[in-house]
Amino acid sequence: MSVARLPVIVGFGGFNAAGRSSGHHAYRRMVIESLQPKERQETIAGLAVMMGLVSFADDAYRDTEGNALGLVDIEKRFGEQVLDGTLIRRIDKTFFDVDAAHWQKSATLGAGDSPLVVEMRKRDLPEPVPADWQIDDIDDDRVRVTTSSGLEVKFDSYRDLPVKSAGQLPRGFNPGALYNSHYHPRALQLAVIGASDAIQSTGLEWQAVMNSVKPDQIGVYASNVMSQMDENGFGGLLQSRLKGSRVSAKQCPLGLNTMPADFVNAYILGSVGQTGAITGACASFLYNLQAAADDIANGKCRVAVVGCAEAPIVPEIIDGYATMGALASEEKLKKLDGTEEADPRRTSRPFGENAGFTMAEASQYVVLMDDALAIELGADVHGAVGDVFINADGFKKSISAPGPGNYITMAKAVASARAILGYESIQRRSMVQAHGSSTPQNRVTESQIFDQIAQVFDISSWPVSAVKAYVGHSLSAASGEQLIASLGIFKYGLIPGIKTITKVADDVFADRLQISTKDEHCKQPLDVVFLNSKGFGGNNATASIFAPHVVESMLARRYGDVVFARYKGKREQVRAAASAYDLAALQGNFSTIYHFGEGLIDETLIKVDQEHLSLPGFAQAIDLTFTNRFADMCD
Repeated sequence: MSVARLPVIVGFGGFNAAGRSSGHHAYRRMVIESLQPKERQETIAGLAVMMGLVSFADDAYRDTEGNALGLVDIEKRFGEQVLDGTLIRRIDKTFFDVDAAHWQKSATLGAGDSPLVVEMRKRDLPEPVPADWQIDDIDDDRVRVTTSSGLEVKFDSYRDLPVKSAGQLPRGFNPGALYNSHYHPRALQLAVIGASDAIQSTGLEWQAVMNSVKPDQIGVYASNVMSQMDENGFGGLLQSRLKGSRVSAKQCPLGLNTMPADFVNAYILGSVGQTGAITGACASFLYNLQAAADDIANGKCRVAVVGCAEAPIVPEIIDGYATMGALASEEKLKKLDGTEEADPRRTSRPFGENAGFTMAEASQYVVLMDDALAIELGADVHGAVGDVFINADGFKKSISAPGPGNYITMAKAVASARAILGYESIQRRSMVQAHGSSTPQNRVTESQIFDQIAQVFDISSWPVSAVKAYVGHSLSAASGEQLIASLGIFKYGLIPGIKTITKVADDVFADRLQISTKDEHCKQPLDVVFLNSKGFGGNNATASIFAPHVVESMLARRYGDVVFARYKGKREQVRAAASAYDLAALQGNFSTIYHFGEGLIDETLIKVDQEHLSLPGFAQAIDLTFTNRFADMCD
């Protein structure tokens, strides 16, 4: 019997409201109060560079006047600004003014019993001219319009948005400035810089990775839910006629929700391999992760880049979710807290007294390899994907309401991990990264599932964390944020508490759960983390992620002492390269990968015979020899 290949995590990166994901810096921002001084200061310095508060030049951090700064100096002078300008906060005016959001107000103009007379340019006349309009020329350019039926117009107007907070990239950080991003929607800017960050975090030369596998054994699995809805994507496409402007040639293609995968293939990797953009509402990252992990496990793919990039902080999307009652509005929060002012930092309150979720933008990508390739290349292993289970809710009354499918995914994920790692691992050395959307309904339904599963598998004091308390709900990328936070927990042994709540709500099922309002040190290293996601429409997914020490033990057993010792020797060089990238990124040098119009394949040089297809620029050929999978059914 052939053995399954293990999908190991060899790189991770991205950007969200907590900062840069690679090097665990976004995770470190979440638990910054609990870090050792040097780690805290390094993360604050990296954020200060991202935010434009300091720069790095001539081997030193410097302020805007060129004065050299040490890590202690940066924390002392800019620490408060860094903390204030990260995580969930009041929506910055670089997006729009939440107190005066632009909209169009309809009105009918008239002149009482008299005809209405207006003057306008000829070229501004509507097509066709209304039948009851009388048109008189004033000169070659202008006309006088007389109408007895009034005139319907739309006025520019401004109104107060009920939702005023979101999880935004660190204040002052411009993702489009890291590469030539002209006319790219914000979500695609995030996709490019996030995928580039993940790939460089591996410490491996990407060309060496490509040379080690066949061209069709690299896969990219990425998407987003809301497409690209800003002016450079579908938003501008749909608004252009109503605004009296023209659609651009880029708005339609760049608006597609496949672009977080397509851009990675076309401009970062130059890949000709497997590609997919799977969406499942808030569980989209896990949908893509399942496809990638399954393809690696069965040998269809050997390297996979998996991710999601979402940029939904636009008035129309916020209006949509707010109208559903899904978002935490200021009025709801004031009523909940009994205060005259709502705290914009505490809008997301998983498992506490809450009022709705908080919108967020983020880009999260991970790089997976099969275990054999990781051993061959000396790739550093940050964890592995055990299983990902996806189940729907059956018949539903409300398409957005939770349902029974999540019972199935959680039960299967825990049972699968038990089969692989054993009872003791799941009972004593596991935790849950909750969907934790911060809605009153979610805190009850999700906690009930966890508590019941814990009872079935005899788990007590099961740690539960919810990163949306810090970074908000980035929709498709949300479970990617859970995954990357889990990698930080594996490394630091520190579970982020839900620090936006003062206590767990009374209606939460928590007899067997440990939901803490402060960061908690793990009593012993975790073996596995369960990522849970509940998406609109019945899109439920739960994944099991194995810790690096568990994966190392599995690899050592599969490959033996000699091979594993050789692997560890190679790994030291890879780790050194990854550390060099991390240091450069902390200093503001991201070296974003973006190949526009480079390395194009000359199709006239493609060679094909009955057994192979060879592409110029690729070290290995694609295999065209297939066996009959259905031999028992064919002559």
